[in-house]
Amino acid sequence: MARRDVSSWPSKSPSPSGVLQLHVHGMPFSVDKDLLCARSAKIAALLKENPPEKLAFLLRDIPADPETFELVARFCHGYELIFSTENVIPLISLAYYLEMNESHSDNNLLDKALAFFEDRVLPSWNETIKALRSASSTIQQVTHLGLVDACLESLVYKALADPRLLGEPIKISTCNENSDEDEEVYKLNARRKLFSPDWKSEDLTTLSLQLYDPLMHAMNQHGVQPEYVAASLYQYVKKWANSGENESIYKRGVIEAVERLLPTEKGILPCKLLFEMLRLAIFLECSNDCRSGFEIRIGKQLDQAEVKDLLIPSQGYSKEIQYDIECVRRVLKHFYANYCSADVSGIISVAELIEEFLMEVASDIDLRIDTFVSLAEMSVAASLGTQRNSDGIYRAINIYLDKHRYLTELEREEVCRVLDCQKMSPEACEHAAKNERLPVRFVVQVLFVAQLQLRDTITKEVQVFDDKLRREVAEDEEYEVKMGFDEDEVRVEMEKMSIKVMELERECCTMREEIEHGCTHKKSKGGKASVWRELKRKLGCASSTHDCICQVKRKKKY
Repeated sequence: MARRDVSSWPSKSPSPSGVLQLHVHGMPFSVDKDLLCARSAKIAALLKENPPEKLAFLLRDIPADPETFELVARFCHGYELIFSTENVIPLISLAYYLEMNESHSDNNLLDKALAFFEDRVLPSWNETIKALRSASSTIQQVTHLGLVDACLESLVYKALADPRLLGEPIKISTCNENSDEDEEVYKLNARRKLFSPDWKSEDLTTLSLQLYDPLMHAMNQHGVQPEYVAASLYQYVKKWANSGENESIYKRGVIEAVERLLPTEKGILPCKLLFEMLRLAIFLECSNDCRSGFEIRIGKQLDQAEVKDLLIPSQGYSKEIQYDIECVRRVLKHFYANYCSADVSGIISVAELIEEFLMEVASDIDLRIDTFVSLAEMSVAASLGTQRNSDGIYRAINIYLDKHRYLTELEREEVCRVLDCQKMSPEACEHAAKNERLPVRFVVQVLFVAQLQLRDTITKEVQVFDDKLRREVAEDEEYEVKMGFDEDEVRVEMEKMSIKVMELERECCTMREEIEHGCTHKKSKGGKASVWRELKRKLGCASSTHDCICQVKRKKKY
């Protein structure tokens, strides 16, 4: 191993006397004793009480890597030290350990490094994260100095001012992707890029778990919006627990930490992603509390899940069962325990989901009868109170019997016992009555139920017909009563008109006789006019005799 002879560097101080031999993480260093003592109160005190040969042993736990110690040695030799975001925290840690403070020497390293840290690192989100990453190797010493807390506090307050620094929330996909809310989110992103096109925030997921855990805990404690916290936590899982680069123990720690830190509000992560993390927790054999936490969160929004989300492979002693049925049962229980909405659409969605899940697993050739029956009972329980029929369960049973044709009559009866024939639709009953895969006893029950349904249908139709007939009879009677009153009035008027007609006929006869008599005896013209005048009076005419004569003349003309 090459030795780093720092004592041979040209010094701006008086020529030193004596060289110290030190080892920093296996790397040997030769350092000028006087120059080092002039800056480090700790080394000066150790050399007063111990011979130089023991110094390497006394400093065996020095909290620094070889690169950081070399920078400190150069500083002791009078060289200008260039601080950076990556080296400032290790330098502060080592300067504190070596007691390189102002009380021992003016313009010492500790105050210089702290000033750079406060002025150049803490005001910036990116620089703070970079500095934290450099502190992973000396985390205990750095935490003791309060540097980690200072970084966390700085990041939390910046996240409160702009939570998008944690990453955009992961929204639940909806049918209306062009909603006003979505448009507003895209406008916010565009505005940030417009005013700072070259700026990109450092990703919190690059931090180690021992730094990320307390940081996200502080975010939750100070009230950073939960949807942004959840988005960062999910990205952390993808980076550290969902890849093949890390040990299972570390991945397990990541999943358990994320579950503790994940806010409990409903809908901050899509149900699909929660199922993804639950699968990881089961696969990595995380604690029961961790798995239960994911199951509770999933249960709160189970109505948003798809059937493929429920297909969780079994692990451990239950590997002979393809899917983790008990996990699905627990999630379903949490759904009912947390469902408090007056809208039953969520319950109906879950009932349909469980039926689809039952039909999906029914095709598994290795699915045992007791497991299938247990699932079917769970599906029946999910449909309680929804007024749904049993057609979905019947289809699942039909699929199971088709894939397990070797079952005996008794075994098929065991499979069918969970099905309530009385809740099957007439179409399903008709299909079941012809289904050769069903046990005979069940077919008889279906036929009996079909007869009952037919009887009820006929009874209802007859009742409807009777009600309709009664309404029509009542309407006819009402019409007849109404029309009867009108006919009496018409009859009276008709009688009056008949009397008038008879009077007119008598008068016409009289007039005819007078005319005939007038023609025989050659009555005068005046007599005729009097007859016509009397007739017009009877008929209600107001025209003069002249008009009447004119009409007679016109008639003769045409």
